[in-house]
Amino acid sequence: MLMGSISAPLPCRLIAVAYRDEREAADKVLRLGPSVDACLFASPVPYEIAQRAGALTMPATHVQFGGPSLTAAIARAALDERVDPRRVSVDGLSRAEIEEAYADLDLPSTEVTTREEPGPVSTITAFHERLLRQGVTTAALTCVRAVAERLTAAGFPAVPIRPTTAAIRNALQTAALLGARHRLEESQLAVVLVEVPTLREPVRRSAPRYWREELRLSLHRLLVQEANRISAGVWPIDGHSYLVVATMGSIAAVTDGFRVMPFAARIREELGLIAEIGVGLGRTIHEAEAHAKGALTRSQGGKQPHGFAIDREGRALVPPPRSASAQNGMTKRKGMEILSRLAAKLDSRDWVVDAETTGKLLGVTPRTARRLLRTLVDEGLAWPLPPNRSPQPGRPRQLYRLIVEKLSR
Repeated sequence: MLMGSISAPLPCRLIAVAYRDEREAADKVLRLGPSVDACLFASPVPYEIAQRAGALTMPATHVQFGGPSLTAAIARAALDERVDPRRVSVDGLSRAEIEEAYADLDLPSTEVTTREEPGPVSTITAFHERLLRQGVTTAALTCVRAVAERLTAAGFPAVPIRPTTAAIRNALQTAALLGARHRLEESQLAVVLVEVPTLREPVRRSAPRYWREELRLSLHRLLVQEANRISAGVWPIDGHSYLVVATMGSIAAVTDGFRVMPFAARIREELGLIAEIGVGLGRTIHEAEAHAKGALTRSQGGKQPHGFAIDREGRALVPPPRSASAQNGMTKRKGMEILSRLAAKLDSRDWVVDAETTGKLLGVTPRTARRLLRTLVDEGLAWPLPPNRSPQPGRPRQLYRLIVEKLSR
């Protein structure tokens, strides 16, 4: 924290978040929510835990414990007469990082035992202690300070892997740049075009003259109220359409990540009108408006709410559905049913699953489980997480965070 003011490549404010155990990292990140632009973790262990829990909705990185940090720990271990640095156990680092550090020191790493998976302090401590008692290793090199403290108290050689000053400085610089880029992306201009076909159609002779004007005023008033909530501006274009200018971050927040059309639900509920909406992103208002017009045309042509938003490169932010709207409703109900069944069989504190686990819980094959998980992702009921690192050959496990919070809505 003290290094932050002199190491960051641009002005930023650091917010310290303390925890007693690395497993609290995910909960701490969720509590911060959108109040931070990037997360910097003190070690790879809490970073992995938060990532697996699906808590990282913003850019994140961690202080590197490999390279010079691991080399320094190996050197400190070699100073202890009880320790053979060629026969140690290491946690929190990948096998590739360990082999690289040993190669730099011209030491063999064949008898070095590793544990890459994050876990509770007691589990990691037990991993090292078992190897030490069996004589397989002579010391433990750990990324978790509490593990080193427990092993030392039990009389076992333990060396904490501490980040070097250069590693902390590099991590601060990386986090600051990630945060700046995230903020820049969030501040991209977003234009929302709102068209109401009812106001575009000719007025019936039997309808009162003031009917159309009253409807326009009510719609304008509603859009202004919605825009004020997200610090946006509203301008009428003609008698049946409006233009809303906001930022990408504010529009993403009210559209569930561009999965739900903005303003449409409230316009339908309060005014009984069906609105056609297009969203466009861009570096300028003109560019964003051009993309919004393209999105509106695409949405009108397909008669679907999906694909209503186009990014600044001209690509749809949400791909069109594979089936008709009636089938979409059936798929949504099926997705909620699958989510409910999985939630009933899982530990309430762990909503992360893979295809194999899902198959066992639902009594289906892994292939069918993968298809069901993709259905949950398509319906916004699960988040795909980065593939699980594994020393075994073959395709890494794809993890998913179930969004069980939607069951209570």
